[in-house]
Amino acid sequence: MPSIKPLWPRRGLYAITPDESDTGRLVARVVPVLEAGAAVLQYRNKSADAALRREQALAMQSLCRRHRVPLIVNDDWRLAADIGADGAHLGGDDGDLRDARAAMGDAAVLGASCYDDLDRAREAVDNGVDYIAFGAFFPSGTKPNARRATPQLLHDSADFGVPRGAIGGITPTNAPLLIDAGADLIAVIGGLFDSPDPYAAARAYIDCFEDLT
Repeated sequence: MPSIKPLWPRRGLYAITPDESDTGRLVARVVPVLEAGAAVLQYRNKSADAALRREQALAMQSLCRRHRVPLIVNDDWRLAADIGADGAHLGGDDGDLRDARAAMGDAAVLGASCYDDLDRAREAVDNGVDYIAFGAFFPSGTKPNARRATPQLLHDSADFGVPRGAIGGITPTNAPLLIDAGADLIAVIGGLFDSPDPYAAARAYIDCFEDLT
């Protein structure tokens, strides 16, 4: 697995792929987001079988290496390790963080969904993750029943020593609130890939960081 830790921690747009059954179409949808300057790409497809996930993850890996952007695989650290992705992101039901770290090695980037739970975030950091993610901060079309987080979680986790991600219904209008509260990474699916112009949408999110620096 390539070591990209010198490129970490990251700050900026954390793009998450949409569920897409056609790998060629997925590539075409992702390219403009990477060209716009996304800091991280997470491959996620909840509706695909194992063979399609592997095919698509490899396609995303090729794109990410071309653009020098870390590829993070959602849910499945074994797939991430198998294809040599840069890392994996685990939710609450996706396996033990310590097992993932031991199997993937110190060079891999490991992230954890912490929802609205500061104690879970603290435990994840103790178990060796490289970043934590809170959310949903706003109503989300991807996960309409997701637990709701508040910007205070970003403030309260400032001393944990790892980048903090925010997800859930984030738009270029409300993103500055979360960045100002301490979010290092803004994770977006629909706001990018449901847009008629994903490149322009990505630039709008990235500009939120640049406007606050």
